[in-house]
Amino acid sequence: MQRLRYSRYFKTFVILLDMILVAAVFCFYYFRNFEVKYDSETLEQNLLSILLLCFFWLLLSGRTRLYHIPRNVTYTIFLERIFIHVFFFFIGVVMLGKVSNNDFLKTERFYLAGILLLVVIPIKSFIYFILKYLRSIGINHRNVMFIGESASSDILIDIINQRKDYGYKIYNFSEDLNIPNIVKFWKDNGIHTIFLPSGHLLEKDFENALFRQAEINKVRISLVPNIIQNDFFEYEFSYIETVPILSQAKYPLDFFTNLTIKRLFDIVFSLIVLIGICSWLFPIIILLIKMNDPKGSVFFIQKRYGYHDEVFNCLKFRTMKTNSGSSERTTDVDDERITKIGKFLRKTSMDELPQFINVLLGDMTIVGPRPHMLLVDDFYKPKISRYSLRSMVKPGITGLAQVSGLRGDEGDMNIGMKKRILADSFYVRNWSFSMDIVIILKTIFLIIVGDKNAR
Repeated sequence: MQRLRYSRYFKTFVILLDMILVAAVFCFYYFRNFEVKYDSETLEQNLLSILLLCFFWLLLSGRTRLYHIPRNVTYTIFLERIFIHVFFFFIGVVMLGKVSNNDFLKTERFYLAGILLLVVIPIKSFIYFILKYLRSIGINHRNVMFIGESASSDILIDIINQRKDYGYKIYNFSEDLNIPNIVKFWKDNGIHTIFLPSGHLLEKDFENALFRQAEINKVRISLVPNIIQNDFFEYEFSYIETVPILSQAKYPLDFFTNLTIKRLFDIVFSLIVLIGICSWLFPIIILLIKMNDPKGSVFFIQKRYGYHDEVFNCLKFRTMKTNSGSSERTTDVDDERITKIGKFLRKTSMDELPQFINVLLGDMTIVGPRPHMLLVDDFYKPKISRYSLRSMVKPGITGLAQVSGLRGDEGDMNIGMKKRILADSFYVRNWSFSMDIVIILKTIFLIIVGDKNAR
């Protein structure tokens, strides 16, 4: 049977709640700081101001996407939207105060925006986490199914099974693959979305009929690009009048302003770490390395691919016994080549500290895709087309894949490596300064508590 869809009603409820909050904050501070007048002119002025504030809040949400919250949106992006929305709302309040006769908006606009931010964040965060919890226990979920098998579909199924808080319930279709059986399956199980591989793995007539029936039965179809062969991330969808076209994608760090902000942050942050921490920590680490293995060098220098595949010398503290296969063999679990102090340095990621020098030299950045060994890059590039997206930005000391638990050395073309490439591709396409800050904070947290995936 068809399941009741609550999304539109819930969104309406949230919008009305926000309107009430805006009006309540206005009234609270007005009654607290101004003499209450009950004449018709003052009442009309205040009501008009509240209506204008609510209208502007709602109008602004179309640009900040405050109420467009996909199930898989991260809390970081969610908070970023709230901050951006309140910031521009404050600018609107300032402008409204310039043209309004309302004394409150002229003098108390800073309090209005500030208190609104303090009220909105905890309330919206509470709603966000309540929704996550409800979805994780099977409430407010969407029934989905997969038709057609591909490497990308396998990865997506794995993610959905792991992340119950996304609120998807997979229904497996085991009958003969024909349209009547599928339509009956949709109706019996209340299917909301079908995931199909984008590589046209199904017969053309069957695929066309499937799309027609999905439209008739109000079932959504989502295409899953092929991670191995598809160049989906290299293009973006746009229009010339009403004609759809695919244009070569331009990434956030292709813009000079974003690149400048990131580079300035890299320099300032690296200098703070090198002067404030490394100036006294480096001598201690060097002494421990020498005491553990006096024959070898302190630093390990290895060739890595950097920005636009330019090769650079990546600096690390040496964590292994001197061996000739360091550039030809990746690290194994409980690798016998790792020294005692090396295990500690790897577990705490302190072996990466010299890479802040690489950042100052301009070869690396604080946050970005981790640079792999040359042989690893050369092996995977021809096998995963979007692998090359990693080189569109400078390699980083830490990255989205690492703080998401996607680190260590995976085997040949398995799900782990593909997930890492997807995380790196997502970072390149969706970079923001706030994302960098969150990744840095998560990295610090993992260093303190220990990263079980580090080796």
